[in-house]
Amino acid sequence: MFAGWRIMRSDAGRFWATRERPFPRAVEDAGAHRTVDADDLAGLCQAIAEQESIAERKRRIVRATR
Repeated sequence: MFAGWRIMRSDAGRFWATRERPFPRAVEDAGAHRTVDADDLAGLCQAIAEQESIAERKRRIVRATR
């Protein structure tokens, strides 16, 4: 569902995802996190989508200022 993200489930039953490639530094500085977690798969999907949304907003800002 989310290409480039590795999804795992902990022994405690929580879901974790980590991006296979780090975000660029500017995207991380804008607040995107490479690793996220949630209680369930739906929450994890939402957390991943939020990180990708932060990254996309930052990319648009960078393109607009060029």
